[in-house]
Amino acid sequence: MKCNHTIHNHDSHYGWNNSNAPVLTVAPGETVEFETVDASGGQLSANSTVADVATLDFGKVNPVTGPVHIDGAEPGDILKVTLLGFQPSGWGWTANIPGFGLLADQFTDPALHIWKYDTQSMAPSAYGPGGQVPLKPFTGTIGVAPGEAGDHSVVPPRRVGGNMDVRDVCEGTELYLPIEVAGALFSVGDTHAAQGDGEVCGTAIESPMSVALKFDLVKGESLKFPRLTTAGPVSRHFDAKGYEVTTGIGPDLMQGAKDAVSGMIDLLTARHGMSAVEAYMLCSVCADLRISEIVDQPNWLVSLYFPRIVFE
Repeated sequence: MKCNHTIHNHDSHYGWNNSNAPVLTVAPGETVEFETVDASGGQLSANSTVADVATLDFGKVNPVTGPVHIDGAEPGDILKVTLLGFQPSGWGWTANIPGFGLLADQFTDPALHIWKYDTQSMAPSAYGPGGQVPLKPFTGTIGVAPGEAGDHSVVPPRRVGGNMDVRDVCEGTELYLPIEVAGALFSVGDTHAAQGDGEVCGTAIESPMSVALKFDLVKGESLKFPRLTTAGPVSRHFDAKGYEVTTGIGPDLMQGAKDAVSGMIDLLTARHGMSAVEAYMLCSVCADLRISEIVDQPNWLVSLYFPRIVFE
């Protein structure tokens, strides 16, 4: 898709800071193509081995391309970002990074899977231990600069967006972000070829891509947190064959999530002969965590939905 402007991936930064100088200024209604760097900041490549995971520098993870100044944007406005399309790279990675992820206490050793996929057909990508994962490109990290001065880590999401990892921030979606600084100072990165809701091991199919975006301003309205409008169904790529579902039940939602994921890992290892860490990484890229019940105190129920289409 032809855009008004292009920003190359060397114009990227680590973390958020409202004093970062914009690399581009655009008017509302204009379009920009962003080249992104993968979530490792280029530390991992299509030829990497598991040894490279152990030496990752966390100070260089999740770079974002930008920032872009939007003319007329003021604190209290809303930035509307329309995702027009993606140009995938054809490769990606999923890793278990020690100390990171929902089950970090259980999976203490590094692991790595390198993915290859067809950028034209975007057919499901084969997983080495078994199965094929349907693809759905989206932006993991997308947001504007926070109003508070100084450097802020890009790892946690925040009121103005950032590392939200919402799978449905994909082609056709309209994302609305609250603006806290003049010009908004928008940046984007951490593109993924596929992810399950929850990204349970901490990584998806981390895949560098170009993404085309359109910017508009909504004046005179306030927004507490980001919201989005999807263009249509959001899980059709996973739905065709149904799901296997495991649950966690108890008074703590985080523990319930851990129990639901652990139950699915047990199921996948027993049924498909893969290792536990392989099953954990596979859940991260295609299985969806859901809060199924949060009112029947004192116990809540969390479910993990694993799409059967991966193995059928």
